[in-house]
Amino acid sequence: MYEIAQEQQPVKVILVGVDTGEYDAQVSIEELGELADTAGCEVLRTVIQSRPSVESATCIGTGKLEEIRELAENLEAEMLIFDTELTGMQLRNITDLTDCKVIDRTMLILDIFAGRARTAEGKIQVALAQYKYRLTRLAGSGSALSRLGGGIGTRGPGETKLETDRRHIRSRIASLEEQLREMEKHRKFIGSRRKKEGVLTVAIVGYTNAGKSTLFNLLTHAGVLAEDKLFATLDVTARALELPDGRTVVISDTVGLIRRLPHHLVEAFRSTLEETADADLILHVMDASAEDVRERMEITVKLLEELGCGGIPQVQVLNKADLLDIPKESDTDHVWCSAKTGEGIPELFAAMAHHLPKTVKRMQLCIPYSEGSFLQLLREEGRLFSEEYTGDGVVVDVLVDIRRQKQAEQYQV
Repeated sequence: MYEIAQEQQPVKVILVGVDTGEYDAQVSIEELGELADTAGCEVLRTVIQSRPSVESATCIGTGKLEEIRELAENLEAEMLIFDTELTGMQLRNITDLTDCKVIDRTMLILDIFAGRARTAEGKIQVALAQYKYRLTRLAGSGSALSRLGGGIGTRGPGETKLETDRRHIRSRIASLEEQLREMEKHRKFIGSRRKKEGVLTVAIVGYTNAGKSTLFNLLTHAGVLAEDKLFATLDVTARALELPDGRTVVISDTVGLIRRLPHHLVEAFRSTLEETADADLILHVMDASAEDVRERMEITVKLLEELGCGGIPQVQVLNKADLLDIPKESDTDHVWCSAKTGEGIPELFAAMAHHLPKTVKRMQLCIPYSEGSFLQLLREEGRLFSEEYTGDGVVVDVLVDIRRQKQAEQYQV
């Protein structure tokens, strides 16, 4: 696989957007610039054309394309990146008119995904999304995609003559989907076993670059890649986390979200994101210092609802609090914190303990020696923090399963 780190020099690009009034084109193209930076590009110029609708043949007007062609020639730009999804015909026409390599927003995101995926499942999901994307663009794309050569926009499954044969691509898609189904069965088996054994699960979700992985590392010391780039982590990572009340939960870090994430990319990663739907608690991490924090929050909430997570308890984690000089007050639903400095972590633990199901209770018990079988049961089902043998019995500090609490109350110290 062609890795991002193997680029010798940043790829010089021009960003192109279309403002039809459907969304904030300026904010969107700024985010495209962050994506381009993540992929190893140097953004030379940004061009936005305002028009009533997207031009079906060339996305933007031919006059503007001529301006961009001259601009690319003068700046020695190597590639144009469009902040929209191009059809095969548009891709071919723009390439012919500008004589530049051309990719769109989706191709750029897929390229980043291909470079970031580490697990077998993540790589399969990326390859599947890329094949599906290319299949829909075989008709009309002509030589446009083949002219990309190596580099950004071509990572992943590879392109020997575009893998031109539709039958071959459909066969690969079917094979990859079958592999994902098998992996999904395995993941659901593990999930059902966790539920059966009473293991509590917490999922960290949120907009990309909100500090989710940094927070995950702080809580679990997992050493997950955490960079100031979009999609720094792609694969789901799960670790055990012990709460101050003695309970142990499994906490997972998921892929970040962005505005205008193409629908079929959400579909491709649905199996990974659906792990969130099985969680007992969701930590919705937000970059509190971002100017558009509310919009980012709404994007995340909308996707969570699409995944059927609307009824799962959530804690809104307002991260990067160290960057804001304003009054901050946390409660069980909203916690101000800084994954960088550790500020607010005790409040976060308290909020997690408040929302998680009360499956166990920490108790101080004095169990008579004649009830040794009950003590052994507590050892097997719960967690023993300490035990002391006294004249009256065994004094224990223990987590008691909810099923045993009524019986345990008669021995409570």
